[in-house]
Amino acid sequence: SSHRGVINGILFRNRTGMPWRDLPTRFGKWKTVYERHRRWSADGTWDRILAAVQADADAENQIDWSMVSVDSTSCRAHQHAAGARKKPPRVPGKRRTPQQHRPDEGLGRSRGGLTCKIHLAGEGRRRPLAFLITPGQWGDAPQLIPIMERVRVARLGGGHPRTRPDHLGGDKTPHAAVGSSSCRER
Repeated sequence: SSHRGVINGILFRNRTGMPWRDLPTRFGKWKTVYERHRRWSADGTWDRILAAVQADADAENQIDWSMVSVDSTSCRAHQHAAGARKKPPRVPGKRRTPQQHRPDEGLGRSRGGLTCKIHLAGEGRRRPLAFLITPGQWGDAPQLIPIMERVRVARLGGGHPRTRPDHLGGDKTPHAAVGSSSCRER
């Protein structure tokens, strides 16, 4: 299958939440789409695509650095999450299998069952600059510094990447005493 068809299939599946096996045939074989998504997630392809899009947007002054907001949301895991395949995907060209499917996957047990928490730093035009996935029972305040350390937008013309917004916004949790003082130092 073409990369375009596979990417469209991945986006369609992510938007609808349907099982991989139910993916319409117009995107190609479901197993091809699934395996390529797993491989691209494991080898960092999606991260490189996001970094390239961010660098292009910054070069065209499309990133609003005046205010970066940080927040999180909890997501319940699918009922089959605890029994998922234990063996991570192989990365072509590598002799050994990566340690994990994604090093920042988080699955934790809380009152609602198996959950994960997605922490996001978004710029003024609501575009993502960085994200972090943690187990659902982890608190928001301790993740403020790690998420802000992930904000790194490369400059196309060279030079240091942009890492600091003009202002930082969020709900009351990230502005805990530790988070506020650490951000001021940064």
